[in-house]
Amino acid sequence: MRPRPPLALEIAAARGVAALSRRLGAGGGTTIPGKLLAELDRGAIDRLAARLAGGTATVSATNGKTTTTAMAAAILRPRHRLAHNAAGANLVSGVASALLSSGDDADLGLFEVDEGALPELLRRLRPRAVCLGNLFRDQLDRYGELELVAERWREAVGELPAEALLVYNADDPQLAAVAEAHSGSVAFGLDDPKVARTSLQHAADSKYCVRCGTPYEYAAAYVGHLGAYRCPRGDHARPPLQVTAREVSLQGLERASFLLDTPDGSRRIELRLPGLYNVYNALAAAALTRSLGAELDEIAAGLERFSAAFGRFERVTVGDKRVLLLLIKNPAGANEAVRTLVDGGAPRVLVVALNDEIADGRDVSWIWDVDFEPLLPGLERLVASGGRAAELALRFRYGGLAEDTIEVEPDLARALDRGLELTPGGAELVLLPTYTAMLGLQRVLASRGLAKPYWERSG
Repeated sequence: MRPRPPLALEIAAARGVAALSRRLGAGGGTTIPGKLLAELDRGAIDRLAARLAGGTATVSATNGKTTTTAMAAAILRPRHRLAHNAAGANLVSGVASALLSSGDDADLGLFEVDEGALPELLRRLRPRAVCLGNLFRDQLDRYGELELVAERWREAVGELPAEALLVYNADDPQLAAVAEAHSGSVAFGLDDPKVARTSLQHAADSKYCVRCGTPYEYAAAYVGHLGAYRCPRGDHARPPLQVTAREVSLQGLERASFLLDTPDGSRRIELRLPGLYNVYNALAAAALTRSLGAELDEIAAGLERFSAAFGRFERVTVGDKRVLLLLIKNPAGANEAVRTLVDGGAPRVLVVALNDEIADGRDVSWIWDVDFEPLLPGLERLVASGGRAAELALRFRYGGLAEDTIEVEPDLARALDRGLELTPGGAELVLLPTYTAMLGLQRVLASRGLAKPYWERSG
């Protein structure tokens, strides 16, 4: 067995590759250095994480983990030097690359973690704090059913050191069951029935009791299956909340606010982001950073200065028009995007881009569970784009959109241009892309000097 190179030499080699990748404009600096480091020494990431004086914290969820982690970074950055995978590279290689790029002065690691990679990264990083945001049906071809992911998470959480802090969204029945594997977990959730839906959506995932399989009864359903639930047989119910969002105010496409209620006191939080899902993201970030020692005033200040993570409700000016880029990737997230758009005034022109790359999931049947129909009454033109543009157009046609209202343009750049052509001066074009389509549109905008490449953005 050949001797392992010194860690300093491994770091130097990986950082050299990262610098070369950035000079070439490839964006591979977010993953390639970590992949090289893993080839040189599989245990290097463990040792890099162990050098951080303040330890590490991780965030995982199906929806919102990029935004939640970025919000947490905004809160923590005034008091910590962070190692943070701000560009969203959330597999083992991306976390390793973030540890490398932070240099030698970082004192706290803050990492967004892919659902499938979470068990390995919890073992490797041994985080002092873990935040679990939600589990929705997503990329079934890669992850399998929710129950399988939840069981893997439960096993991983059960192996956390006793001193590790777990904060979790108790509005998710699966996460409430996962958290039972770690004593002293902190539950967060919403408590404001006035912003709940009148009934559970048909596309909701975790509808049945995790103990006996009986359908849950919901006193309030907020996003998908997230809400105040109880098994009518008494076998399972939402745990008591310790960190809560109350008095929620949703203000169209511009803002949202809520009362953050904690054991340490309460603060009114004003977000520069819309939608109930961003209230959940902010609540998760607040619960996580509180567990890391942040004061209420610091949490409020960080959340209120935060602006959207790339592609997640990002606005870009194009001449006398604006482009609104809003990621969709599964039924729960897409339904909330639709809900927010309708509340703020449904768009007249809409570009939707559907890809089926590995990072999106090969199975695109989820689009049939999205309630696109509330957008249709005011929609004058739909441009369907991406590798699966034809299927997307068919979904809207079956939803009731007139055939002469639908245009199919698989090429993302041409679809963007067509959408802008159809958008009047002074108006806003809405883009709803899946993950790799979002990255593709980002590249188009960056190549035209309208936005920075995502890998050049700081957290």
